Amino acid sequence: MRSIPTLLSGLRLVMTPFIAQAIAASRFGEATGLLFIAGMTDFFDGFLARKYGWITKAGAIVDPIADKALLVSVYGALWWAGAIPGWLLALVWGRDLLILTMAGIALLFTTIRDFPPSIWGKISTDAQLVTAGTILGHRAGLVGGLAPVCEVLVWCAAAGTLFSGLHYFYKGVRRLRDLTPPSD
Repeated sequence: MRSIPTLLSGLRLVMTPFIAQAIAASRFGEATGLLFIAGMTDFFDGFLARKYGWITKAGAIVDPIADKALLVSVYGALWWAGAIPGWLLALVWGRDLLILTMAGIALLFTTIRDFPPSIWGKISTDAQLVTAGTILGHRAGLVGGLAPVCEVLVWCAAAGTLFSGLHYFYKGVRRLRDLTPPSD
């Protein structure tokens, strides 16, 4: 039972290329449904892990990888399909590149081995998922009149992504500073 959250994260990771391919092929209805299922795996893996204490080392690795792979792929495909502006893609990819670079540096040059998510990172992930899902739903014609909502959500996702990136950078620098002994 403890492995259910990790299996859900793994399912999200496996679904990622299929979602991106559906978006790139302009099969927006299919992509919307698949992204909804992937979003539900994200919700339930976290819910089950916290509620029942089913937190594992594997899950702590697979979950953020699945989140990053999904969002980087979905936003790349949305840009490819002309559904989002390039600056938003650059912001989403840039934030994740910053986080991965900082984690890599920490792994190589420090004793830091844990990289806990922040509430701002979770908010950013949720904003990105809702934005992508709404844009896909709009493109699929599932609900009319979503163009203004999509525009607002693009800016909300951008703000959340930028703020969480800055927050992770601040936290990373602070952790590194705390490792450095004070000089006399």
